[in-house]
Amino acid sequence: MPSESAPPSGKVSRRGLALTGIVAGLVVVFVVVNGVWSRNASEAKLKETTDAMAVPTVALIEPGLGSNKSSLDLPGRLEAYSRAPIYARVSGFLKAYYVDIGQSVKAGQLLAEIEAPDLDQQLLQAKAALASAQAAETLATVTAQRWQTLGGSNAVSKQTVDEKAGDLTVKQALSKAALANVDRLLVLSDYKRVVAPFDGIVTTRNTDVGALINADSSAGLALFVISDTQKLRLNVNVPQNYVPAVKLNTKVEITVPEYPGRTFYGTVEASARSVDAASGTTRMQVVVDNKSGELMPGAFANTRIQLPENSLALSIPAGALIFGQKGLRVAVVDASDKVMLKNVTISRDLGQVVEIATGLERTDRVIESPPDGLSNGDPVRVVTPAMAKK
Repeated sequence: MPSESAPPSGKVSRRGLALTGIVAGLVVVFVVVNGVWSRNASEAKLKETTDAMAVPTVALIEPGLGSNKSSLDLPGRLEAYSRAPIYARVSGFLKAYYVDIGQSVKAGQLLAEIEAPDLDQQLLQAKAALASAQAAETLATVTAQRWQTLGGSNAVSKQTVDEKAGDLTVKQALSKAALANVDRLLVLSDYKRVVAPFDGIVTTRNTDVGALINADSSAGLALFVISDTQKLRLNVNVPQNYVPAVKLNTKVEITVPEYPGRTFYGTVEASARSVDAASGTTRMQVVVDNKSGELMPGAFANTRIQLPENSLALSIPAGALIFGQKGLRVAVVDASDKVMLKNVTISRDLGQVVEIATGLERTDRVIESPPDGLSNGDPVRVVTPAMAKK
């Protein structure tokens, strides 16, 4: 027999189902509420992230003041300060030469001797002509004196006396002309000795013993070339926009390939003061002391000219410049973190750094690397340069 205390099985089942349904409903409600809340939270977070990403993040810099050292590196060619090609003034054959390339010579030192038989014969002929002219002058002098004596006694006509006096004058002129020709040939004979015009080094010899020498052949090869290498000239072509910065007496650093690691020094001595239309440069001459004789004329050299600093110039990185249809501009940030674009002009372009001539103030906060599409009044988010790179 069933116990009287046990509840009916049908009643228990209905109560359990009710509890289960309530619990399931609560779970469904929780899931729905949680989903709606999560969705709203995600949308809010996405909107916040989108709004934050819409504002550019920039790093600011302050314009630098002065202390921008720059130099001008230019190629050049060394030349002898004084260079003289030696040509013959008399024709003949080279009798002997006494110096060779690389030897030092003094002013007036004998370099070579020339045999000139034609000139010797011309000199002998000129001396004979001088003797004949002097003899004719002597005879004309005696004749003129005699006719003048006769003319004083009215023994001969005055016309005849004048003719004899005129003949004496002609003979005197011929005698002077013959003497001048002899003197000319004597002076020319001195050029049979080829001598050095100044102290220097023999850098070229283009003749040998027995070689035929043609006088005044300046279109051909010189017998010798004498170069003064105690000082050297170095010609450099300076671009037009740098010419005002390179003044006379400016120091120049010089390096040559044959002495790596060594630096020689020169001084700007002269300027052409004109611009070559083809290259847009001005030629300047640098004088280099070469008493040691280490530098050679004709050698290639690199020069470095230190340009003067502008202590008042404002400088910014080249990456801060904005190139556009409205010209060259920079982006600065005002006190409310809004963008303001300023037109500027450049005074010097130093590569990674540029010096600003106009349009920028010392207190401006310049955007280091402005993003594309910035306009006046755009808001920005300012961070440190380190955070911006990160």
